[in-house]
Amino acid sequence: MKIIIAGAGDVGFHLAKLLSYESQDTYIIDFDRERLNYINNHLDVITKKGDATSIKLLKEIGIDKADLLIAVTDSQNTNFTISVIGKSLGAKKTIARIDNPEFLNNCEVDFTKFGVDFMISPQELAANEIKMLLHQSSFNDTVAFESGVFNVLGTALSYTSPIVDLTVKEAKQKFTNVDFTTIAIKREGVSQTIIPRGDTTYQVNDQVYFCVPNYSMKDLYPIIGKKQYHIKNVMILGGSSIGEKTARNLCKDNFKVKLIEKNKEKAEVLAEELNKTLVVCGDGRDLELLEDENIREMDAFIAVTGNSETNIMSCLVAKSKGVQKTIALVENMDYIDISQTIGIESLINKKLIAASNIFRHIRKGEILALANLHNIDAEVFEFEVQPNARITKKPIKDLHFPREAVFGGFIRNEKAMMPNGNVQMESGDKVIVFCLPEAIEDLESLFK
Repeated sequence: MKIIIAGAGDVGFHLAKLLSYESQDTYIIDFDRERLNYINNHLDVITKKGDATSIKLLKEIGIDKADLLIAVTDSQNTNFTISVIGKSLGAKKTIARIDNPEFLNNCEVDFTKFGVDFMISPQELAANEIKMLLHQSSFNDTVAFESGVFNVLGTALSYTSPIVDLTVKEAKQKFTNVDFTTIAIKREGVSQTIIPRGDTTYQVNDQVYFCVPNYSMKDLYPIIGKKQYHIKNVMILGGSSIGEKTARNLCKDNFKVKLIEKNKEKAEVLAEELNKTLVVCGDGRDLELLEDENIREMDAFIAVTGNSETNIMSCLVAKSKGVQKTIALVENMDYIDISQTIGIESLINKKLIAASNIFRHIRKGEILALANLHNIDAEVFEFEVQPNARITKKPIKDLHFPREAVFGGFIRNEKAMMPNGNVQMESGDKVIVFCLPEAIEDLESLFK
């Protein structure tokens, strides 16, 4: 598969990093020589310095043979231009990163006619992720498959969890009334993600990811030693496009939302557009302002200003005032790994979310959905089983399933089903699988 990425920023780099684990024919174009040199030194892809809107350059690297052209520069207009030119020159599929989420929902304009097959908005994706995190308040990471029929939930274990010091097998035997599969563990001091086996022991401070059917979600709380608490009052710091979209999303779900924006003109515009949100003009770093706006009565605090450090520090302040759920938007992907160690439930990065969303277009096989988990360099796939695929030929236990992958569960006839070594997949089943990068190729071959 030949893939051309225009833009070597965070989104382009993360995409290239994911592709470097495989034998994809990948090119990445950018003006910035320093960025390209960094990529050359760290990833197995081909770099090209220049303008991705240049017809000559695109022809030089074989745009007519490209299976996928991904335009993820910092400019929405440039991404559109690259997609239109690339499609005209023979690229089979184009994806453009956009800043205006209105384009995603505008049925009056058919962008495919102009050469843009798919569009993604990092702001829209980040706002949607924030809403999901609030709906699963005791977890710091959440991914829903098939509208929540199956869910992947991440949380850090504390001393109050009854599964601490138990093995995975012992925990399953102790909690036979709860359907769950442990798919991954991130442990302090251990760089490699732990793929849990029956003899793997849960430890305090482990970041554990469970795959859970919808009917068992409420029963998972006692296992992790936490209580389910409902979030009603939410304070948002920052009237960015993410802040505005998050406020709009939450108000639709009947949350009580208060948004703080220090720019007076922007605050006035937001107050007019968000008629169900209380908009306050002020500096969210001002402790007196936060107290005046009843920070102690908030169930959740979301910081989405343009400054990562401001977002982190304000969340820590909110936490010190008794706010249970804090979410901070960060630009630096290196910050993602430290969220639990500094006391913030969730750090999110809109570019990482966007790259993961784009990456599902690159995967081979019948992949319905794909998600990256925070702090973990791995993926959760949802495959649809095709007729005569290898996975339909034998029971799971006889398939030589990769050791670097975990079978989370499957959906048959719209019902969530738990994995069992004796189960044999059928055409039309939807399978949830967690997989480390080195096992992706072997995993995909089972679904061909």
